[in-house]
This record gives sequence, structure tokens and C-alpha cells, in this order.
Amino acid sequence: MDTRTPEQRRRIMRSVKSRNTGPELVVRRLLHGMGYRYRLHRKDLPGRPDIALGPRRKAIFVHGCFWHGHDCPKGRLPKSRLDYWQPKVDKNRERDRTKEEQLKSLGWSVLTIWQCETKDLEALATRLQDFVDSGEIRSTSGREGARIVRDDGGDRGSAA
Repeated sequence: MDTRTPEQRRRIMRSVKSRNTGPELVVRRLLHGMGYRYRLHRKDLPGRPDIALGPRRKAIFVHGCFWHGHDCPKGRLPKSRLDYWQPKVDKNRERDRTKEEQLKSLGWSVLTIWQCETKDLEALATRLQDFVDSGEIRSTSGREGARIVRDDGGDRGSAA
């Protein structure tokens, strides 16, 4: 049984955004503060990643725990209308997997940040920097883990 009136529930559900969410803004502020520049919601990439660092071929998705079925307290399904919610979340998870595979096949590295992970800013900043600065790429020759090295001998992904 829902604890909200239909009008309250409708207002809550209408306020849920798919872009520029609170967790997404947290990640964007951290990246920008670390000096990284990026593009938002690139339509030319599978799944329209929330954040794309083009020259580095890095894509970041910021998922809401509930909507994408994360295994945390925020990701729990409601007790009512499971016949509606379970297939909906399962479909979202399957779509997430498919889009990530498509991006990887195009040579992109993918990172998923969960809503619940945006609370610990220090750990999140470390994770983001490790991901963005890693010089691992997926080459067309199938060699994974190759480093991109500039002519001057520096790593392409190094922060400066």
C-alpha cells in the first residue's frame, strides 16, 4: 500500500530528472575542479554517457541506485507493485550492460558511479582521477592495457 496520495506520488515522480541530477552535478564539479574538461550527454555515443572525456575516450555514467537496481539500501524495490517495478529495473540494467559493451567495442573505457557513492567525496575524487588518468585503452589490435605515450615521452593521460 502506497503511503502517498495519487497526487503526491504523481508530483514526486514528475520531479525525477534524467539529466543534471544531484549526483551527476557532484561528479561534474569534482572533475572540473581537478582540471578535466568534458562533454555532457553526447548523442553520438551509445547510451549518451552523462560525461564523456573525448580525447581520453572515457565515458562516465552516474546512475541512480533505485532506477538502475544497485545493491544498496537506496536500490531496494518498493514492496508494492513488484510486477511493475521489477521488469522496469531489469530492463534498465540490461540496457546499461548493452550500452557499456557498445562503448567498449568502440574503444571507450566506461566507469559507472552510483548515487550512493557520491556521499564520500574524497573516495569519489580518487576513483575519478584513477579512472581518467589511467592510460589504458582498448586498441583495434585487441591489446588491452596499452599506454598512450606522447612524443615528448609523457603519458597522454597525466594530469598537469
